[in-house]
Amino acid sequence: MGGVPRVESGERQTTIVIPTRDRLSALAACLEAISRQTIAEELDVVVVDDGSRDEAGVRAILQGYPEFRLARIAPAGPAAARNAGAAAARGRLILFTDDDCRPAADWAERLTEALGAGADAVAGLTLNGDPRNRVAEASQVIANALVMPVRERSLDVLFAPSNNLGCRIEIVRSIPFDASFATPGGEDRDWCAQLLRAGYSLRLESRAVVRHFQELRLASFWRQQLRYGRGAARFRQRAGAGVPLEAPVFYAQLLRRAARRGVRVGLLVAAAQLATAAGFALETLRSTR
Repeated sequence: MGGVPRVESGERQTTIVIPTRDRLSALAACLEAISRQTIAEELDVVVVDDGSRDEAGVRAILQGYPEFRLARIAPAGPAAARNAGAAAARGRLILFTDDDCRPAADWAERLTEALGAGADAVAGLTLNGDPRNRVAEASQVIANALVMPVRERSLDVLFAPSNNLGCRIEIVRSIPFDASFATPGGEDRDWCAQLLRAGYSLRLESRAVVRHFQELRLASFWRQQLRYGRGAARFRQRAGAGVPLEAPVFYAQLLRRAARRGVRVGLLVAAAQLATAAGFALETLRSTR
């Protein structure tokens, strides 16, 4: 675990798990934000290097944070990396974010308060970190549209992106992320569905803010949405017939939200639906062969 001094069990109540791969500058900014948390002294931080090509670079960044721990796995994807972080966790609560995210200073405090108040799992609010990047803004609008309430006026939601998520440690150890999702996309939806099927609740805590700094351009945005479509198909294949496709009203509301952020964002979100549909069809076809 990188030779970091041992933190005795029980001293740190909350573990933060941060998967990373090949994003050194983003990881450095993320760890700086984590180090400034209002409850930093209560945090056990585990960075899981998911097979970065520059292993030495990751270790060099961690040297600036001797209280943080490092685990390294062979390249397996964010689901497997989160499971590795959960296995290494020393806290009774666990929070997840990603290396391209910068949590607000009170992020960990807000999530742990919600868990301490009785929530089984809790979702924060994720915002686009660079509003000038309209492609990243479109991507975030799409991701946030899936954070839907269980019922009208409820604080319980059906889904939370795994870059802003917390739960009790025993929950994620009994319901691990499905590591067969080897790329980002679908694994967090699958985990949330498993959580709800097991009878747990997922509570929204909108004061727990994470800013997401995606380095997206048109080509990478298209690939991302294509990948998300494939992930959505795998998710539904595993869940069976009990998970219907989103209703037309979902897409109408999504496009309205996107249009409120400007014409370009609206067009990007509309185009993304084509990429997602193509990815969904490709994965469905692959699975039937």
